[in-house]
Amino acid sequence: MTKIKSLSDLQKIKQDVENRLDLREKSDHPERFVQIRVAMATCGIASGAREVMNAFIEKTAQENIEAVVTQTGCMGYCYAEPTVEIHKPNETPVVYGHVDVDKAIAIVEKYIKEGELLDGIIPVNYQTI
Repeated sequence: MTKIKSLSDLQKIKQDVENRLDLREKSDHPERFVQIRVAMATCGIASGAREVMNAFIEKTAQENIEAVVTQTGCMGYCYAEPTVEIHKPNETPVVYGHVDVDKAIAIVEKYIKEGELLDGIIPVNYQTI
């Protein structure tokens, strides 16, 4: 274990533990929460998926939305990276393509909170991951 040298070190450890506990509690019944899956294969990462994933994590926390934000492998839509699957409880999953940070924030504000579909849905027969 690393030595704690400052208050900020202690706060970082506390935040890491809280994040792991939160994920563990949500993983018992993920169907109760909004599930956000960001494709993080090589093509997704190269297109900015890390920033998109961080935007979803920050925005859902700011809005107090109970969501499980996770990464997944390739969804097969390399032409539309970064791609994101949003699965709201008791609804059919929706996959958005060409998601940047601004679009991630819009997805949280419009689709997740208000149920309004946005442009950029990948219109194919799709089954959840």
